[in-house]
Amino acid sequence: MEKVSSPAGNPSAAVWLSRLGRWFVENPAPAVLFSTLAATFFYFFCVFKLDGALPVGHWAWLRWSPGYDMEHGKFVPLITLFLVWYHRDALWSAPKGGSNMGLGFVALGVVFFILATRCVQPRVALGAVPFLLFGSVYYVWGWKTARILLFPLAFLIFMIPVAALEQATFRLQFIITAAVKMLATVGGIGVQSIGTTLVATDQSFNFEIAEGCSGVRSLTAMTMLAAIFVHLTQNRLWKKGTIFAFSAVFAIIGNIGRIFTVILVAKFYDPKIAGGIYHDYSGYVFFPIAVAAMLGFSKLVNTDLDSLKSDGRKALEKENISYDY
Repeated sequence: MEKVSSPAGNPSAAVWLSRLGRWFVENPAPAVLFSTLAATFFYFFCVFKLDGALPVGHWAWLRWSPGYDMEHGKFVPLITLFLVWYHRDALWSAPKGGSNMGLGFVALGVVFFILATRCVQPRVALGAVPFLLFGSVYYVWGWKTARILLFPLAFLIFMIPVAALEQATFRLQFIITAAVKMLATVGGIGVQSIGTTLVATDQSFNFEIAEGCSGVRSLTAMTMLAAIFVHLTQNRLWKKGTIFAFSAVFAIIGNIGRIFTVILVAKFYDPKIAGGIYHDYSGYVFFPIAVAAMLGFSKLVNTDLDSLKSDGRKALEKENISYDY
């Protein structure tokens, strides 16, 4: 039967799944081993009740809710699956060969899970997931394959609910409040700040900069987006690290722009609409501003200074201007 390919020339999903099934048939021992590991993983995270009431997976699902500012947690495993699929050709062509080195990562994951059981801490158990999966892949298929999956599996860290982040990002409220007040003043809009509350000098509106709006939600979302962006677009480790390190700055810029537009709507249109429906959907304003900041910074990081210097010299030579460097 002729193989069916996608428009880009890569194997279609049916062909790739067929290859995977053929691998399981041709490699029964690794297939049985990996299936056993998968079944064990499913039992301890979806059946075994860590705290005597809920399995870790069920507990996590309840925490991935708006009330805990962790809605993004539901999408993290899906994003990981997408990244694995994105690297499917590299995974298929990578040399396969089991390695006992993977058992070290599996052991570390087991230690995390044992600690979680002793301390009754589902968060710690979730922290074991990347180590268990990475170690299993390393053990069954070797380093070449595990290296390709290093980032997708490490990305699972974002699914861990961390309540302490809410307090850690509390200061962002004051930074954003001060920045929005400054922008409003420059724009001729009279605004006073009382703590994290912005009040119009004519008393026409007042808005509280809440933790969820300026802190953990936007920061986590932007950090996740920056991590995916640098993984897919950057080819140097220092560039990846630099852009990712500024993800909090991108989140702050996005929130400043978003809240400033709320002020503009309140001042020039209707305070009730600004604090109601516009505020509820203003997240669509946050992301374009934050992403634009990230793309601009990425372009700056990738600027070839030698090329700019050469272009400057050529321009000066064309104008017959002498120069010294």
